[in-house]
Amino acid sequence: MRIDDFDAEAVLMDMDGVLLHGDQPIPGAAELLDCLLGSGTPFLVLTNNSLYTRHDLQARLERAGLQVPTQALWTSALATAQFLHDQRPHGSAYVVGEAGLTTALHEVGYRLSEIRPDYVVLGETRAYSFDAITRAIRLILAGARFIATNPDPTGPTPDGLSPATGSVAALITAATRVQPYFVGKPNPLMMRSALNALGAHSEVTVMIGDRMDTDIVAGIEAGMRTVLVLTGVTHIDDIERFPYQPWRVLPSIAELTTHRSA
Repeated sequence: MRIDDFDAEAVLMDMDGVLLHGDQPIPGAAELLDCLLGSGTPFLVLTNNSLYTRHDLQARLERAGLQVPTQALWTSALATAQFLHDQRPHGSAYVVGEAGLTTALHEVGYRLSEIRPDYVVLGETRAYSFDAITRAIRLILAGARFIATNPDPTGPTPDGLSPATGSVAALITAATRVQPYFVGKPNPLMMRSALNALGAHSEVTVMIGDRMDTDIVAGIEAGMRTVLVLTGVTHIDDIERFPYQPWRVLPSIAELTTHRSA
């Protein structure tokens, strides 16, 4: 099987579990990227992680031997910034997050402020501050709208799992009784924003992911064909438990660069 067999005019793919395990490339990742770049097929590499800027992520991938242009990276931070720009151009936000999120908001013309902001925007951070969370709670109670980049409750670290955006969002919701609007996967909005960034149509785009509960469901709800690879968190025995099914299931993306013999 080859990527050409999918007759796709554009490709979206998750990053962790599809291209990388930690800082190690998954076999076939470099070949698939070379294939897409060589054929001129538009593609984006997606991540729910809002910590990093595009340049940060490009450097991480390059250290793993994977060549991805900066503009071929799409994060929940970028999707969140685009959503806020569409909803309320040139607005203001109080941000609990890091450079990936603050840079994305600056780039769409948002002003970061603790004084009557339009939004409280919660993203990933390496060390959540009690003071920052307290400020977020008070601003939401005063009327700020509550946005979060993604609902992931935990994230991997070298020392094991740590609380992530979804867990901190739950804490803020418990204190305010206000539910956030999550922009990242599994919200299909992130997929649609990625499609818009590519100028691609869902009917001719394939989504490749490793998670049934984020990548695959978001791809299906956005109207794309979906490919599940088994190099991440989903095991083959898990698939039938879900009420929706991927279009294709592959052991890994290495399958997409395997040339058939004549």
